[in-house]
Amino acid sequence: MIFILLNIGWAVFVKSTLQRAVRVAVRSGITISSVNAGSNLTDTVKGIVQTNALGLLTGSTGLGYVKVHYFLPPSLNSTSPPSDVSSAINADAGGNIMQVSVEGYSLAPIVPRIFSWNTPPDHNPLLVYVYAADVIEPSRTPPPVGPAP
Repeated sequence: MIFILLNIGWAVFVKSTLQRAVRVAVRSGITISSVNAGSNLTDTVKGIVQTNALGLLTGSTGLGYVKVHYFLPPSLNSTSPPSDVSSAINADAGGNIMQVSVEGYSLAPIVPRIFSWNTPPDHNPLLVYVYAADVIEPSRTPPPVGPAP
């Protein structure tokens, strides 16, 4: 029973930490009006996710899990879905939607799961997916978007 509680507690901690990291990044990303020279909005937002992930997304491997997408919302009274404009040069225009996510983060259990004495312990990882999105605020001088996702 203690092993089950350890694994559940670890999974809840990791998922909530990553959810907070993408939420903070999207909130910062929609209000950024300038970035450091030589940088772009997408890389800045990914860096904010890494900074707030409490060491779970370190290095280039961790950065590979972070995705930033830009969407053009449908017109009023339309039932069509938002269109992905991530590759457009003006993807970060005011009124567009920024979606920040961590996709496919592999979370290994702290303690192997034992379902039966007749089967070997289960070491399979849990895949974690978290998303946050918000509308980009208008800016007179939006920063360069950069390569997305």
